Amino acid sequence: MKQAWIASERLIEPAGFIAEPADGEADALFLPERLAAAAMGDGSACFDLGVVFSTGSHGAACDLIEAHKWFNLAAVAGDEEAAQCRADVAEDMTAREIAEAQRRARQWLAASARGAA
Repeated sequence: MKQAWIASERLIEPAGFIAEPADGEADALFLPERLAAAAMGDGSACFDLGVVFSTGSHGAACDLIEAHKWFNLAAVAGDEEAAQCRADVAEDMTAREIAEAQRRARQWLAASARGAA
């Protein structure tokens, strides 16, 4: 499985955190904070979540379907690097898994649109 390639410096600088093992409290807060930011339309948070799920970091299990979903959402927000990461993750997925990831991304977008209305 390809996972090491996604450990990007980008995850360190813009988000203001260090991608080294963090203390338990910081790790426990990371996912909820990034999910909340993603719900507010933060494409960078979507990218960060793609990295988390593609590498199995910050207490999350490695889940390529979720990684693809989050990279897809970041790409929709205009992030070109996320589009490349999504393509790289897709190389290790079946067509059925990719379809599920796309379904989840559409579901997230629909729920976000309902929340904004």
